[in-house]
Amino acid sequence: MIDLTVSIDAPGWSALGPDFADEDALTAALDPLVEDTVAAGTGPGVTIEPGRPAELSVVFADNATVQRLNRDYRGKDSPTNVLSFALTEADEPDFPGAPLVLGDVVLALETVLAEAERDRKAPADHARHLVVHGILHLLGHDHMTDAEAEAMERIETAILARFGIADPYSDPPA
Repeated sequence: MIDLTVSIDAPGWSALGPDFADEDALTAALDPLVEDTVAAGTGPGVTIEPGRPAELSVVFADNATVQRLNRDYRGKDSPTNVLSFALTEADEPDFPGAPLVLGDVVLALETVLAEAERDRKAPADHARHLVVHGILHLLGHDHMTDAEAEAMERIETAILARFGIADPYSDPPA
């Protein structure tokens, strides 16, 4: 069971459709996607015991917020589509029975919209893809090498397909 906290911290997200109308609607819409993503498995160095409760938050922000976070935590003074902040590190103590705090995923509205337009994708589907992508980072997956990227993309594509979302890595329709 995943305890999902959703925050809409920037105006404009409701333009992506009724699922994005408010935090309650977005939480209800994202819950199954989040559960499937966590169930898909962890990457190297991350273990979640079966049945252990976990917590994570998804923040729907704007470019200015994501740019500030990217600058302050990654040394990159520019916005990006999604950032992931893992809150559990391997060297931290574990408390048996306590929920595992996975971390935070933060999306940037203007970047999400621009990428969706550029790639001719539905903005809501692109946002959902980025939520999956961000959670996989929290679970230890990465794309620093071609092999890692291919593995992560396969997981993302399979999860999204279960929700009727097209392969985000395929060529956009002509």
